[in-house]
Amino acid sequence: MPTALITGCNRGIGLEFVRQYAADGWRVRATCRNPRGAKELAAISGDVKIHGLDVADDYQVAALAKSLADEPIDLLINNAGLGSPEEDEFGKTSANDWLEVLRVNTIAPLHVIEQFIGNLEAGQRKLIVNITSKMGSIADSGGGAYIYRSSKAALNMVAKSMAQDLKAKRMIVVVFHPGWVKTDMGGPHALIPPKASVTGMRSKIAALTPADSGKFFNYDGQPIPW
Repeated sequence: MPTALITGCNRGIGLEFVRQYAADGWRVRATCRNPRGAKELAAISGDVKIHGLDVADDYQVAALAKSLADEPIDLLINNAGLGSPEEDEFGKTSANDWLEVLRVNTIAPLHVIEQFIGNLEAGQRKLIVNITSKMGSIADSGGGAYIYRSSKAALNMVAKSMAQDLKAKRMIVVVFHPGWVKTDMGGPHALIPPKASVTGMRSKIAALTPADSGKFFNYDGQPIPW
């Protein structure tokens, strides 16, 4: 069976990705910052191995890649991310908050791919999925949320560039807006259950072709403007 490496799996969307792929018989390598506290993740049955990982720590990323060096990976999902800090409005942004969010949402996904590119080359499917947000769409910007929006817009550009640079390696690189999902980050007023979001994304992921590389999709598979 194929293997998926998924970051940020202790809750929400990442946890649901692990649950669904494991239920379908995939080998899942799930990461989170605190495996001891990830009780729901540990309770998932199937071929699931949990690895401690702070994606913003380059040393940890490199160490995990070294430990998994001989394992082919068919699908890598960059799911780990930070939401908007409390002060993310015009005139109230903090440079330190901004740098922290950029580190996790934009820089870390690229560094994870760079470390695991050999595993992806050894895999059969060669799929790289980055969880972004419609809030990173410049064409659809509603103002405000400067820190979060810019981090996701930057992630979109990173993915677009990777799609070009990794074309020769036959990688398919895409970004997904998961919808406004009922998670800790999405908040109590969100509209979409994690199960529906992940089910929709998985359907599109399974149907991806090289012609899709470098594209921005909604969780239901519809394109989103950059």
